[in-house]
Amino acid sequence: MNKGKWMKALCAFFMVAVLFSVMPNLHVEATMSELKFDFGSGSVESGYIGVSASESYSQTKGYGFNTPENMLNVTASGTGEASDAVQFLTYGTKSTNTFNVDLPNGLYEIKVTLGNTARASVAAEGVYQIINMTGNSAADKFQIPITDGQLNILVTEGKAGTAFTLSALKIRKLSDTPVTNRTIYIGGDSTVCNYYPLDSSVQAGWGQLFPDFISAKTFQVRNMASGGQIARGFRNDGQLEAILKYIKPGDYFILQLGINDTNPKNNTTEAEFKEIMRDMVGQVIATGATVVLSTPQGRATDFNSEGVHTSVNRWYRHATLALAQEENVPLVDLNVLSSAYFTSIGPIATSALYMTGDSLHPNRQGAAELARIVAEDLQKQGLDGFSIDE
Repeated sequence: MNKGKWMKALCAFFMVAVLFSVMPNLHVEATMSELKFDFGSGSVESGYIGVSASESYSQTKGYGFNTPENMLNVTASGTGEASDAVQFLTYGTKSTNTFNVDLPNGLYEIKVTLGNTARASVAAEGVYQIINMTGNSAADKFQIPITDGQLNILVTEGKAGTAFTLSALKIRKLSDTPVTNRTIYIGGDSTVCNYYPLDSSVQAGWGQLFPDFISAKTFQVRNMASGGQIARGFRNDGQLEAILKYIKPGDYFILQLGINDTNPKNNTTEAEFKEIMRDMVGQVIATGATVVLSTPQGRATDFNSEGVHTSVNRWYRHATLALAQEENVPLVDLNVLSSAYFTSIGPIATSALYMTGDSLHPNRQGAAELARIVAEDLQKQGLDGFSIDE
């Protein structure tokens, strides 16, 4: 980095450091509380702090890599702060190969921009924060409470053999209170999960579009669904762990699985599926949060000879219905609700809501319709926070 760019980055850091550290009791407004890091060995974007892979953490600076020997500077195909990146050579949600930033305790919004990667997840504080970001320069954000004075973040597994890279990080303080805003957590599979870019992807999951149908003043949405997921995987491989770390009374957990569990390769009987789901329901209920079970929609082709769409025997639906009744938790029977909608618009219009040549996965318009159906059913059930007036 040349002298002029270094001085500019240093000045930017000290200005923000004053706001974050010298006046810890001051309630900092959003426009005055943003730290921005530009990773890699290339030029540093204006207003950002440049961070090379070799830059180790120090208390004096208040930021840096915990184990820089496990980091690598790499190029990236984006522009501006996304034109270069660092690659994490060791990773995993429990890895100590993290980028550390000293922060006063409080609630923060973290925006992450990846470098070049096919699929990667983001972890912080030992758990997943974002699941399976896909494509070069993919960007997303999340809320996180800081209670120990430091953010520890890394990019980790999304797909084996993929480079896990980070181009930029923006940190914005939301509150002095280290508690997440009221949250709807969503668990599911490829019909539910996020696709990138979030605001323009052709394919989408209904969890991705769900924020469009609820009040942003009442809830934030954390979509923890992932493609190909089964109940056992969601429970055992880190997604449920991340939810349990933060979920609290007043929050919701909407859980929709079953499609991949029915695939023989996953070796899960309906009885086993039901008990794994029951275990997850019980763990979340124990936190004081509310669980909502949902059944998956059917295929675009599930029309009978009378033009009625029906798929009531698919995806272990009956186990989900029985579990909701046995555990006394709300149920969104999206399977039946979506079939009623598909019947009303007919086979041709229904096919137009799915990816071309694909009878299972909704496109963006289809995901929006499914999200609308879920939100409207929660409103009809009168669940707290979903009222049209709220």
